[in-house]
Amino acid sequence: MRFLKEPDYSHGKTGKTAVVLINLGTPDAPTASAVRRYLKQFLWDRRVVEVPRFIWWLILHLIILPFRSAQSARKYASIWTNDGSPLLVHTAKQAALLKGYLGERGHEVHVVHAMRYGSPSIPSVLEKLKTDGYDRLLMLSAYPQYSATTTASNFDAVFRHYQQVRNIPELRLVRNYHDHEAYIEALRQSVLQHWQTEGRPEKLVMSFHGLPKTFLLRGDPYHCECYKTARLLAEKLGLGKEEYIVSFQSRLGRAEWLQPYTAPTVRQLVKDGIRRIDVICPGFIADCLETLEEIAIEVRAEFLQAGGKEFHYIPCLNESPVWMRALAEIAEQHLIGWPTMLTASMREEQKKQALQSRAEAKRLGADH
Repeated sequence: MRFLKEPDYSHGKTGKTAVVLINLGTPDAPTASAVRRYLKQFLWDRRVVEVPRFIWWLILHLIILPFRSAQSARKYASIWTNDGSPLLVHTAKQAALLKGYLGERGHEVHVVHAMRYGSPSIPSVLEKLKTDGYDRLLMLSAYPQYSATTTASNFDAVFRHYQQVRNIPELRLVRNYHDHEAYIEALRQSVLQHWQTEGRPEKLVMSFHGLPKTFLLRGDPYHCECYKTARLLAEKLGLGKEEYIVSFQSRLGRAEWLQPYTAPTVRQLVKDGIRRIDVICPGFIADCLETLEEIAIEVRAEFLQAGGKEFHYIPCLNESPVWMRALAEIAEQHLIGWPTMLTASMREEQKKQALQSRAEAKRLGADH
């Protein structure tokens, strides 16, 4: 095996710690060619699609990529911002703010973001961290609920990269945080803040990304963790079982996926006499195509066309202060035992930097 070139090594160097916030990824542009490259990488992942390779190669290259790329590009174009893909923009801001929040809690750590598919890629980020002398890395996935299709795929990419490295850093992996008290509290405050300005719905729909049902039957815990998140959030909000419903979105292909499906669910709610619903997507910590286009545009249209009167999409946690504090708490629990604590003077400097980061994030948000 040929290993990657190692940076110059010298004895006595002080080790450094970094947190890598990993999200799914996004095309580089809302164009058919860029989306095709992205989908090719995403849908060829064995964790995502478990169909035999030869059969899947034919389906992917002869059916999905030629016809889906342009269609998906139009959807991306409908939510694209001046700064680029919302998912990438939010994830980059979250990483910058997380560094500040951890600094306020007394930790000297670097925080960067990476994408499982697309840019910045996991290998490129890990290689840069090694060159810069970081030898303790915490891998923090942007998926609260564990699935082999998401979290495990991130881990695969990390381990695959380090198969080419002689001097591997110390690694820690965050598996999930679907029931973490701070995460649930951030969701609760997000919902309550929305209700304070818009009033309460007749039904709260909690829509999670779907998976083929066979994945559940083969042992993937994602379905159970989604329902636990929903139950804990409902309890925090004081909702009865008749006041909320869990559904699953983003179905691909003809195979049965986790049910109930979100679009048919909202249509059925209209038939049941429900005139106003609010939809939240607790499985996403940053707004993206699946929330801004699929839910806020497509599912909204489904509900209104079926006869519903009022549809509200509750945005993802994004860079809300309560969520950034929660994410810092989650990261901090996994940093325990590593020498990351700041001196008093360094803490003051970190606080200043944190305030500057928040002001900059706020300014960017106001501009767009």
